[in-house]
Amino acid sequence: MAAVAALRKLVPPPALCGFLLLLALMFVASYAAGAAVGPVAPGMHETGTSRDGGGDSGGGGMDMDMGDTHGSDGR
Repeated sequence: MAAVAALRKLVPPPALCGFLLLLALMFVASYAAGAAVGPVAPGMHETGTSRDGGGDSGGGGMDMDMGDTHGSDGR
């Protein structure tokens, strides 16, 4: 009987288990709905960094190409 009482103390209350189960089910349902719908803004590009380590700024930084700033008009 002492082992059953000790085990009962270690097990969380049923309401907590039910809440955690409901939380997990809501997460799975929202993930499935998001995966079914797809991206929110398909034309949007990443900002600043790239995953492959390339130098593409992705439109998030300043463009430092100022063109011809030395007064030459191409003549």
